[in-house]
This record gives sequence, structure tokens and C-alpha cells, in this order.
Amino acid sequence: MKLLPLLGLLTILPLALRAEDAAPAKPAEKPAPGHSVHGETFNEGPRQVAVLLPGMGEVHFPITTTSPRAQKYFDQGVSQVHGFWYFEAERSFRQAAALDADCAMAYWGMAMANINNPKRAAEFMKEADKRKAALGDREKRWIDAFATFYAEDKKEEKEKRGALVNALEDISYDYEDDIEAKAFLIFQMWDNKQHGVPLASRRAVDALADEVLKVKPMHPGVHHYRIHLWNTTGGDKRALDAAAVGGQTAPGIAHLWHMPSHTYSNLRRYEEAAWQQEASARTDHAYMISTRILPDQIHNFAHNNDWLAKNLGYVGRVHDAVALAKNMIELPRLPSRDSSSYNLGREKLLEMLLRFELWDELLALEDSIYLGPREKPLDEVGRLRALGVAAFAKGDRAKAEAKITALKARLTTAREERAKTGEAAESKAMEEKKTEEQIGKAMADAMRKLRPQLDTAEGALAELRLYRALADGKLDEAKVQIAKTRDISSERQARLWLQLGDKEKAEKLAREATEKDASQQVQPLANFAWVLWQLGKKDEAKKTFEKLRALSAQVDLDLPAFARLEPIAREAGVPADWRVETKLAADVGERPSLDSLGPFRWHPYDAPEWSLAGGDGKPRSLADYKGRPVLVVFYLGSGCTHCIEQLNVFGPMTKEFGDAGISIVAVSTDNAADLQRTLSQAKDGAGFPFPIVADPEFAAFKAYRAFDDFERIPLHGTFLIDGAGHVRWQDISYQPFRDAKWLLGESKRLLSVPTDAKATASH
Repeated sequence: MKLLPLLGLLTILPLALRAEDAAPAKPAEKPAPGHSVHGETFNEGPRQVAVLLPGMGEVHFPITTTSPRAQKYFDQGVSQVHGFWYFEAERSFRQAAALDADCAMAYWGMAMANINNPKRAAEFMKEADKRKAALGDREKRWIDAFATFYAEDKKEEKEKRGALVNALEDISYDYEDDIEAKAFLIFQMWDNKQHGVPLASRRAVDALADEVLKVKPMHPGVHHYRIHLWNTTGGDKRALDAAAVGGQTAPGIAHLWHMPSHTYSNLRRYEEAAWQQEASARTDHAYMISTRILPDQIHNFAHNNDWLAKNLGYVGRVHDAVALAKNMIELPRLPSRDSSSYNLGREKLLEMLLRFELWDELLALEDSIYLGPREKPLDEVGRLRALGVAAFAKGDRAKAEAKITALKARLTTAREERAKTGEAAESKAMEEKKTEEQIGKAMADAMRKLRPQLDTAEGALAELRLYRALADGKLDEAKVQIAKTRDISSERQARLWLQLGDKEKAEKLAREATEKDASQQVQPLANFAWVLWQLGKKDEAKKTFEKLRALSAQVDLDLPAFARLEPIAREAGVPADWRVETKLAADVGERPSLDSLGPFRWHPYDAPEWSLAGGDGKPRSLADYKGRPVLVVFYLGSGCTHCIEQLNVFGPMTKEFGDAGISIVAVSTDNAADLQRTLSQAKDGAGFPFPIVADPEFAAFKAYRAFDDFERIPLHGTFLIDGAGHVRWQDISYQPFRDAKWLLGESKRLLSVPTDAKATASH
């Protein structure tokens, strides 16, 4: 099997519309600037042209259309739906509709791309339903099945899910050659299980998958769904054939490289899992750089990289895991997403540094962008705990005591907040004339929500007091404190009990840490071997060491967990570099070169050059800002009320941006002669304190993709460009970005990333 070179994605931009792919002319109605003429549903989602991408798999779903190219885009969209690549799938279906506005199934496809957004899916199904009259029976039944499912009625969801399965079954029986009816039926039966509808027989679903694969051996959806089907049942071995070809079925879809990692992780084959996750990340990177999308706009990107870092730790590639976690922190953030790469990267970085005893690095990062103070109490407690443990390990008593003091303050604050919350709940209940019992319950419920904060802070404080007692030789006090700790790994507890003189407990904990999923993880095995050696059980220590060696191909030997095994290795008569190379398993399928999939790390794209005239007729260009950061705000002219509001938000903050070394320039859809209309709408009446240039032909708007290719209208856009000409952050939308204060802070953070950290992006 020959895999397509996916780095070709990087050559797609600038995206030039083929003549036959051009969008239809914009309708006469004039919506608000930046808003779709087709209504609110079309404001969201992709608004830039699609292209026929390499590596999308072999899927064909014949539909009624006047355009052969619309069929190709539709097939591409179906494959992308099968890979849960919903954003790009919607783009493909929109392109099909741009080529054939009467293509009902294109709107059906848009609904399928919004399975996680039922409200939008329902609106797209209405559009499909409007256009179905000229279709044959098969396509009408596809539309009717999902129009009924998404209809706004009072039917229970479980009932509707059951009816959808029945409808897909009927299509698959009446149209035996409709492979996609069977593929979507497989998905629906699995998905129903996730929503409380029992799945009577996985084997029956698996047999249906075999029917599809006899006709289409590399169907991307069926292999994907087979992995999901067996992933939570302990039957992952039954999905190994699917895992072996999952990514290869559609190598341009990152999630399909990710999926086999589910199988391999459950089977404790962590090296294979890590390879799959890196393949997924590289594919995403190629796509993001090509299409100018920020990392956290990608479904599953942060989750994939978090899991990759975890698996790298399992196989001993800890330096790589730490570098990956730091890279996740360096990535641009989105203001509306809490579970971003940044947050997961912080969690993983602390976890890796603490678990693998990298005290020097942990302390060195204390005031950096990587581990600087956090506003959220629980985040700060975890940070203070890790820094305190590191300080005690390095013998820095002053720093360690400072962390204890800081944790005490956090605990006091948490207790005060909890008491205030209880009092507020009591007052509200009394105002509502509740009974005494109801008042007490309201207080208890409100205070219970904050109990985890207290527990976490109390556990962290006990942990640092434990280390202080050990440092002072107060073993009895240390035993009192260890009983109050929380969330200390079994491996570290084993080492602590060894210090406390309880050999039996130390061995028990170290042994338990190597059981179940951890039986194939290198750090628990290394820890157990060392504990056994310390207890004088040398024969068992050497046997455990040999188990470790069988998994050691990628271990970072300089880490404390492995470096302290040197006496065992010496007595076992093995080389100082005791790692053993492992061979690639025979059941993992054909693997492409990882470099062929995409770059190792995401990196910002180069900002397109522009040169535009200001109100005075003099040209201004991006080149004028070479060597210094600039914020470029694309707005939709003086007639856009929300745009003027945006400029009046950024105007007063121009000095603050300037103090951070960041210039601001605005690009208008007006012509140069009309720019004065914008200036006259400044709040202070004196114009705006940054230059404004004219782009009436939308050349810069199009170059920055702040443009709806389907409706041929400009969009709002805000771009942070660094001194080297790289776009470090962006927002493109039907509405302007107005959180200037947040963006100033994020801009400072992004621009502070050390040069060497940015250099690792292309590895």
C-alpha cells in the first residue's frame, strides 16, 4: 500500500479557486456585515473554500447532483465525517453546495458534520428537506431518517435513536449496494450506546462491519468504529486488524491515526500507542499550518497530545514528554476554551517533573511562562505543592518553607470562601421562606461544592509538612502527616515508607504499582527493582530489572529513576547502557515515515505581505513593522456598528499595547477617501491613535482568509504578527473580537516564548 505524502498539504495555500469551483454570486439581500445571507446557522463553521485533499480515503456515496465535482467534494465530506473531522467535513459539503445549490444531500452532509451541535444540524436538515422533491427514493429516505431524528418534537431521544437505527437498517436491506447505509448504521448503533441505548450484541455489529469490509477493505469509517466498538469492553484484541490500518485508510485525517492508540493503550502496548499519537499530531500540524488554523480549534488535538505525553512517560521518553508539555503551553490560546492545550500542558508538565524527580528543572521554571503563578486556586495549590517537594529534595529549606506559608494562606482563603458561600446560601433560602431543614440542606450543598478545594489544599500542606518532618528526622510526625496526604503516587509513597522504616509497606506499595495497566510501564518497574534492592532482595530485584530491560528501548537513562539502578545493572553483568532494542511488532501494519505526515511541532505561518493607502493617500505596509510586533485589525468599514465598537475598545488601549512593544494598525473595507468616516466615530472625537488603511478590493482580507469564499464577503479578523512576520494569534469571525485586555495579556505571553523554544517547532 502506498501512502500519499501529506506534506503536500503545506503547498495548498494560497488557495486559488478553480473556475468550476467558484461560489455563486452573492444574493441581493444585505445582512449585517460579516453575517451570512443564508442565516445564523451559516455564520458559524468554515467560510473559506474547500480543496480536494490528499489522503481522504476511498469512500463513494452516489448522490443526485448536476456537478461531478460536487460529488467528489461530497464523497470527501463523508470520509471526513467517518474520521470525526467535522469542521473540514462541513467545508467539503459547503463546497458541494456552492457547486450545486440545489444538491439536497450537501445540506444533509452539513448536518452530519454537526452531530455534536443538534441545533445547527436541525437547521441544515431543514435545508435538505426543502430540496428533496426531485430525488429518488433512496436519497429521500436518507434525508427523512435524519430530518425525523433532528426534528424539534416531544419524542424521547432514545425513541428517536431507535427509529434512526431502524431507518438505516431498512435502507441497507432495500438498497443492498448502499455501503454507506451499513457504515452509518454501525456508527449509529455504537453511538446510541454512548447515549444510554443498550447495544444487544457487539458481535452482530462486528459481523456487519465484515460485510462492508468485504466490499471496501479500507473503509475508513468501519475500521474507526470497530476500534470504538471493542475499546471499552476488554475486547481490544478483536480490533487489532482495524488498528493496523486505521490511519492508513485515510492518512490525511489525523483522528484516524489517533484511534489505534486506544487499542494499543488498552493492550498496554505503549510504544505503538505513542507512535500513533505522534502520527496524528504531525498530520494535524500539516493541516493547521496549511489552512492557517490555530491548534485548539482542532477537535481532539489537545487530548491527543496530552495522551502522547503520557505514553512517552510510560516508555521512558521523559525528556520528549516534558518538551511536548512545554510546547503545549507555548501554543496560542482561545479565550473561550478552558480545556485547552495550555491547561493540559501545565498539568502534564507538573506531573512529569514531579513523577520523574526533575527537581532542578521544576524549580527553574517557577516564574516562567511554563509554571508561573495561576489565578485558579486548585491550579496554584498543585504548583505550590510540586515546588515545595522539589525544594525539600534539593535542601532549599527557605524556599520550601515559603511554599508551606503560601499553602496555608490558600487554605485560609478557601475556608473563608466556603463559609461565605454557606452564608449566602442560607440568606437566599431564608428569603425564599424555606424550612429549617431546607435551609440547612441549601447551606450544606453549597459548601460541599467547595470541599474538594479544601481537601486538595489540606493534602498538599500535609505533604510538605511530611517532607519537613523527614528533613528534621521527626519520623513519628512524618507518619502522622503521610496519613493526611492525597494523590501521592504509589511509587513515591513506597520510597517515603522506606525512609520511614516500614519495609513491608514500602515493598507492598512498590509491587502494587507494577500491577494491571502499569505492568508494562518502565517507571513503576524501575522503582520496584530499586526498592527490592534496598531491602536486600537482590535476586527478585534482578528479575524485575530484566522485565524492565525488555521494555527499555526508549528509556532516558539519565533520569533518577533509572540512574539509581546502576548497581543492579553492574551486578547483573550488563553494559552501562543496559537498554535493549525492540523490534517492530508484525501486527501494526504498514507505517509511513513520520516526517512524511507533517512536522513534529506546530509553528505559526508567515503573514502575507500587504501595502495599502491611508486616508492621506500615502501607502503603509506590513514591511513598515518589520522587527516589531503588530496587531492588525481587519474591520468592515465605517458602516459596521460592531466594528466601530471594536476600534473604540482597542483605541484607549493603544498605549498599553505600545508599552508592550506592540503596534496596532486597522485595515478597512472602505476606500481611502472614506476613512474619515471611521475617524469621526472615535469616542473622544479626535480619531483613533493608530493608523487605518483602505482595502476596498479586499486583497488583504482574502490573503489573510478573513473572507467568506462561498458568499464573497469580507469577515472580521484580528491578527497578532511578531517581528519576524509570523502570525502568532488570530481570530476570524462574523463578529469582531473585542476582548482587548485579554488579548494584550495573551500577546505578551506568546511574544515572551524564548527563541530556542520557537526553534523546536519544526524539529
